[in-house]
Amino acid sequence: MARKYLGHLAEHDPLYHYLRHDIQPQLAGDCHAGYRVFQLSGSNDVYLYENRHSNDRVVGKFFLSDRKRDPVRAARRMHRELDNLGMLRSYGLTSPPHYVVRPLGCNQWLNCLVVVEHCQGETLSAIIQATIRRNCGDPLYGKLTALAYFLATLHNRSANAVRVNFLEDCAYLDQLIASLHTIQAINHEEIMELVWLRDQWSGQTRMWEDCQVLVHGDATPDNFLFGNGLDVIALDLERAKRADRTFDVGRIAGELKHFFMRASGNCQAAEPFISHFLWEYSCHFPDRQQAFRSICSRLPFHIGITLLRIARNGWIDPPYRRRLIDEAKNNLRRFV
Repeated sequence: MARKYLGHLAEHDPLYHYLRHDIQPQLAGDCHAGYRVFQLSGSNDVYLYENRHSNDRVVGKFFLSDRKRDPVRAARRMHRELDNLGMLRSYGLTSPPHYVVRPLGCNQWLNCLVVVEHCQGETLSAIIQATIRRNCGDPLYGKLTALAYFLATLHNRSANAVRVNFLEDCAYLDQLIASLHTIQAINHEEIMELVWLRDQWSGQTRMWEDCQVLVHGDATPDNFLFGNGLDVIALDLERAKRADRTFDVGRIAGELKHFFMRASGNCQAAEPFISHFLWEYSCHFPDRQQAFRSICSRLPFHIGITLLRIARNGWIDPPYRRRLIDEAKNNLRRFV
């Protein structure tokens, strides 16, 4: 993950005292502390703090900032992140190969701060980009096997007897439609088509049949780190929730499609990797073939909403945004 050195944390800063007296004892005991500060890339204000003496590193995520100014919402998101990290770790994802980053504390008075341990690893986005650059898929196939294993473990351990509520996914699609309309990326006719497609999917029995599982909720390539072999570390669990397992699986598939389509212009370029990922995920069920068919039958909807989600970002240029929207509609049309 990219980082930018900012300097040292002043000892008179309240954050210094919090890290020194509340966080540091959980790592290396009561040792002398002096912190180097690095800014990390992320949707929130995220920083790396490195103890100059012990070399311990922690990551601080601020939910209240100049970009996020609602203190009530920030506090709610802070607590949700902390609670979700603890909840997923309670399912045994606390040692290799399946690991959820360990929370170390939160402080509402320090701009709604959550502190977690710093973990080493290579992001899935870096692995995908290296695959595209070198035209060598072997490392990516291996890491997709590891990620499939991680997600299947999370989903299967947390499954309950309650059926999924597909209306929540429909509501999310409505939010995406509204966002794209606001930036004038889609016209009225496209809105009507997307609403019609939403209703067609809602009428499919298969979208309501599976049981709820805990999903990561923001399964993007920057939120997973990979170590040796099958080791996977999950980050950024603020959006974890109970949903259809295909919510996570489809997000990964849609992100793969986006990365390869953007690099090559070919919307089918990611298909070998998507198929491999789905097949590896399905091997963690008693009937691999049946699991594969079931997931694939629901997948186009989740790929479609993933592409629409990416399309609404401000950094997407208009021509590529149009390609994303068109490919999203192509997937959403596959409801039969």
